[in-house]
Amino acid sequence: MKKINLIVFLFFTTNTVFAQVKKELYELRTYELRFGSPRSNLENYFKNALIPAFNKYGVKNIGAFGEMGNSDPAKIYLLIPYSSIADFGVINEKIKTDEEFIKASQEYNNLPPDKAPYFRYTSSLMNAFDGLPQLVKPTAEQKLLELRIYESYSEDAARRKRKMFNDEEIGIFKTTKLNSVFFGEVIAGEHMPCLTYMLAFKNMEERDANWKDFSANADWKRISAAPEYANAVSRIIRVFLLPLSYSQL
Repeated sequence: MKKINLIVFLFFTTNTVFAQVKKELYELRTYELRFGSPRSNLENYFKNALIPAFNKYGVKNIGAFGEMGNSDPAKIYLLIPYSSIADFGVINEKIKTDEEFIKASQEYNNLPPDKAPYFRYTSSLMNAFDGLPQLVKPTAEQKLLELRIYESYSEDAARRKRKMFNDEEIGIFKTTKLNSVFFGEVIAGEHMPCLTYMLAFKNMEERDANWKDFSANADWKRISAAPEYANAVSRIIRVFLLPLSYSQL
C-alpha cells in the first residue's frame, strides 16, 4: 500500500511541476522611425508611459532595442512578454483606460502630424516553445542581441523546424553557449509561417566563436542531416540589436 501511495504522490507531484511551467506569449513590435522627427518623442513615451503601464499590470522584463549600426530607416524594437494570450487581451484593454497612463501619454498624444515619430509599426504575436517556455533574461554583460526569423515554405515545414528545436537543437544551443533569450512560434504577424528567436552575447567576437562551435557540434551535424528536417527553413532574417537605456532586458 505504501508503495502505491508513493507512486501516486510522485505522479501528481511531477505533473504539478510541469503544469506550473506555463508557456509565455510574446509580442514583438517594430517601429519604423520617421526621418527628421526626434526619436526622443517616441522613446520618452515608452520610458515614461507605456512601459510603466505594462509594469503596473504585471508585465515585466520588457525589452527595448535599437539596431546595431546606422540602419535606414532607423527602427526601435519592443519585446513584451505576457504570461498568456488571455493576459495580452486583458492587460492591453486595462492600459487604454488607465488614468496614470493617459496622463503620462499627453505630451506624446498631442504631437502634431509633422512631429509624428514613426511611420508605422508592425506587431507579431508568438507562443513560446515547449523547449523554452519562459524568457531567459540576459546577464548584465550580454549587450549584443541577435534576432533571427526562420521562414518556412509551408506550415508543415515550420512544424518540423519547431520540433527540431524542441527535441534537440535548443539543448545544443545551450551546450555551445548560444545563449537563448526566447523562442517563439509566430501565430500572427509578418513572414508567416515562421519562428523567431533571440540570442544574447557579450560581443561579436563571442558570438562568432560560439556559432563556430555550434556548426562543428556532432549532434548538430547529425540532426541537420536527418531527412525529417530537410527543407524546414527557406529563408533566415538576422538582425543585431543593442538594448536601449530604458530596456528591462
